[in-house]
Amino acid sequence: MSGINVMEKLKIATAQFEHKSNDKRYNLSVIKKLSLQAAQKGADIISFHECSVTGYSFARHLTGEELLSVSELIPCGNSIDELVSIAAMANIILLAGLFEKDQNGNIYKAYVCVDKNGLISSFRKLHPFINPNIQQGNEYCVFELKGWKCGILVCYDNNIIENVRATALLGAEIIFMPHVTMCTPSPAPGRGFVDPELWKNRETDPTTLRQEFDGPKGRAWLMKWLPARAYDNGVYVIFSNPIGMDDDQLKNGCSMIIDPFGDILEECRSFEDSFVVGVCTKDKIIKSGGYRYTNARRPELYKDILGEPHRSVQKVVWLKDKK
Repeated sequence: MSGINVMEKLKIATAQFEHKSNDKRYNLSVIKKLSLQAAQKGADIISFHECSVTGYSFARHLTGEELLSVSELIPCGNSIDELVSIAAMANIILLAGLFEKDQNGNIYKAYVCVDKNGLISSFRKLHPFINPNIQQGNEYCVFELKGWKCGILVCYDNNIIENVRATALLGAEIIFMPHVTMCTPSPAPGRGFVDPELWKNRETDPTTLRQEFDGPKGRAWLMKWLPARAYDNGVYVIFSNPIGMDDDQLKNGCSMIIDPFGDILEECRSFEDSFVVGVCTKDKIIKSGGYRYTNARRPELYKDILGEPHRSVQKVVWLKDKK
């Protein structure tokens, strides 16, 4: 610990749990349980997955009116009040996700950061696709927590590398990356759904389930790109992902904390609702390759290329209903 200022050290927990679709009361009860446990372990902050308050994949079946009824105003919604209450009870900073509506009836995929005093920051997912009634967010988000600059990018936002670079260039030292991902079809070899029967049999046959979770359908795919986001930008990545059934799709957790060297500090490896706590220190940032690479940039070479108008031809195929 010698030579490290107290303000340069932060303990962050990343959690995973099996949420219930459109059951805010249950999901908030788990968020409460894990937040209290993380605080007892000394965590300053705890991060939960995308739509951890509401559930996620069930929303692909909803009409606009049904989705609007699931969504809440921010910051005056009931779930925000409950998250603030949990943060106060645990004396912890808490990040979680839900569907948001505004006064005009627009719907967004939101991720919020609260403490005992209320809402600190709110972010709207830039690239939502689970339901066509969800609007795109249009702003990056960088804010301060305990002397650290933090950013938020939700799930698919992180697959567009410019978003991560832009958030880092805006000063983020830590980027919270809540997801509901992996174990879904893709043109990439080896990808696909994991059979829900394996989850039902996880106590009698954990080996087969772990092989599926860790193979190309799950963790092996994640390792192709997630550590690179931390390494290239010289930032801490806080990855949160659910474990278990999300509607009719199985998710494999792997919530983890990655340091600016691209190394995994901590990772959830249980099939249970759980969390891990990692220690972030600012000295790693300035020693990282990404820090040097960022300072060596020559934006005059590519500013006009990166800023050119772009017409998206994205076609999301992996969220189609299973036949």
